[in-house]
Amino acid sequence: MTRDGIADLVVFAGTVVTMDSDPATSDGAEGVAIVAGEVVAIGNRTALQARIDETTRVVDLPGAVILPGFVDSHIHPVFGIELTRGADLSRCRTLADVESALRAEVAGLSPEDWLLGWGLDPNVFGEEAVSHAVLNSVAGERPARIRFFDAHAALASDAALALGGVTGREEFTDGSRVVTDEQGRPTGYLLELQAIDLVERVLPPLSFEHRVDALYEVLLNMARGGFTSGQVQDLAPDAIPLLTAIEETRDLPIRLRMSPWYVPGTPIEEVVRLAALQGAHGRHWVVEGVKLMIDGTIDNGTAWLHEPDCLGESTTSLWLDPDQYRNALTELDRRGIPTTTHAIGDAGIDFVVRAIDGLTEHAATHRIEHIETMTDAALAVFMSSKATASMQPTHCTLFTRADESDNWSRRLGHARAGRGFRTRDLVSAGIPLALGSDWPVAPSDAVGILADAQLRRPHDDPTAPPIGPDQALDAMDALRGLTVEPYRTIGRTGGVLRAGAVADITVLDRDPRTVDPESLGEAAVLLTIVDGRVVVDAGVSGVRGSSRGGRR
Repeated sequence: MTRDGIADLVVFAGTVVTMDSDPATSDGAEGVAIVAGEVVAIGNRTALQARIDETTRVVDLPGAVILPGFVDSHIHPVFGIELTRGADLSRCRTLADVESALRAEVAGLSPEDWLLGWGLDPNVFGEEAVSHAVLNSVAGERPARIRFFDAHAALASDAALALGGVTGREEFTDGSRVVTDEQGRPTGYLLELQAIDLVERVLPPLSFEHRVDALYEVLLNMARGGFTSGQVQDLAPDAIPLLTAIEETRDLPIRLRMSPWYVPGTPIEEVVRLAALQGAHGRHWVVEGVKLMIDGTIDNGTAWLHEPDCLGESTTSLWLDPDQYRNALTELDRRGIPTTTHAIGDAGIDFVVRAIDGLTEHAATHRIEHIETMTDAALAVFMSSKATASMQPTHCTLFTRADESDNWSRRLGHARAGRGFRTRDLVSAGIPLALGSDWPVAPSDAVGILADAQLRRPHDDPTAPPIGPDQALDAMDALRGLTVEPYRTIGRTGGVLRAGAVADITVLDRDPRTVDPESLGEAAVLLTIVDGRVVVDAGVSGVRGSSRGGRR
C-alpha cells in the first residue's frame, strides 16, 4: 500500500453501526479509518492495521460503539444565548420555587442590572391566571423579565413594561398579544415574538465578544451531548458575524445548517431577500432553507386548533391571513427553496399539510415541525403530500404527564391530548421523521432523546408512567431519527458510515440498538468527530452534557 493509503485517524471499538442498507458494510467491523475528513475504510483490526503508521492518531475504545454522527434537527443556539440569560427556572414546580430562584438571582445583581430568568413552565401557575405578581414582588422597581420554556411567551415586571412603553393597546402584524386584565392593564404576560420584543428591545445587550464565546460554548456542549451537526431553525441577526468570528480563530464544534425565518405577515417580496441568503457559508455552516410558523404553542393559548382549547384560546393562525402563508410557501417552492414549518395545533397542521399537498411543482422538500396534536384526517393527507416531519420526543416526556394534569393536556382536553406526539403513527405511515431537542426548550442530549422516544417518559424517572405508550418508537426508528432521517427530511442523503462519507462520528459506551432504553439514557458519549476532527474525547473533555436548558 502506498503512503497515500495511510489514515490521519483510526478509531477502534467493539462494534461499528453504519446505518447503511447494505449489511456487508459493517459485517465484523471493529473500526473506521479517516483521511482528510473522509471515511476511507471500515473493517476489522487486521484490515485497518495497514492504514496505520507513526503519523496516524489511533483511538482504541474496546467495547464501544461507533455510529454516524448524530444530528439535532431543531436548535436555536444564537437566540438561545439570550433565551437562557439569568436564573434557570426549568426545575421550578411551584410559584414558591420560582420566587426562591429569583431571590437567589437578585441577591447577586448590581443595582443597575435587570432581573432575568428562563425556562419557566406555565404549570407553576396551576389553575391561577398567569401574571407578573411574583416578578413585581421580587424585583420591586428593578426591571425584570423571564422567558417561558417554549420561548413563545414572557413575563415582564411593571418596571420593564414601562421602559418598553407597553400599554396593552398595541397592535401587531401577526397573532402576538399583550395580555391585559379586566381594567385593560397589562398583566406582564407577553404572547409571541412581536409582543415579547416590546421589552426585549430595551433589555441591555450582551457584548459581541461575550456572545462569540457563549455561542462556542453552547455548540461545544451540544458536541458533548453526542451531536456532530445541528439544523438551526432561524438565522439570528448577528449569527453570521458571530460564526465568522469563531472561525477566524478555531473550528466550530458542530456543523450548522441555518434556515432564516419568514415572519408571519411579511409581504411576499420577502422571498427575494431569503433567496439571496441561500448558500452563504463558512467552513462548517451554511444558510439553507426557510423556517415558517403557522401558529404558536398550546401551552400559552396561541396554537391553531379546530376548536378552542378549554380556556377558549388557540383559535387562530399566527398569520392574520393564512392564505399569505400558502402564497409564501408556493413562491419558495417555485424557487426550489426547502422549508420547515412550525405547526403545533391540529388546525395548523391540517392547513400546512394541505398547503404542501396542493403545491403544483414540489420543487423542494417541505418539512412540518413539532406536530403536537394531529387528527387522523391530517395524517391521511400527510401520507400523500410528500411532506416530511420533525418532532421532539422530550417535549412530550418533560412537559406533559400521563394523568393529563399538566397545562398542555388540561388546555387540550382528553381527546386531543390523546392524539398527541404521534411519532409511531408517522413512522408507520412511511413518513420520514427527524428527531431533535428545540434547544434551549429541552436539552440537546442525544441519548436522552433516543431513550425518551422509546420509553415515552423521562428516562431518569422510572416511577413516571408512560405518556401514550402506543406511540413509542423502537430502537432502530429512534436511531434513524438522529442519523439518516434528518437528512432525508430536508431532501438530502447522509447519516450513514461508508467509504467516501464525511467523517462525522459519534462513539457511545453502549449499543443504542440493543441496550435497555433506561440504560441508554445514562450512556456516555466517548467521542465526537466532526469532519475528521476529534471535538470531544471523554478522556479529556468529560462525558455528555445537557447543553443547559430543559428539566433534567
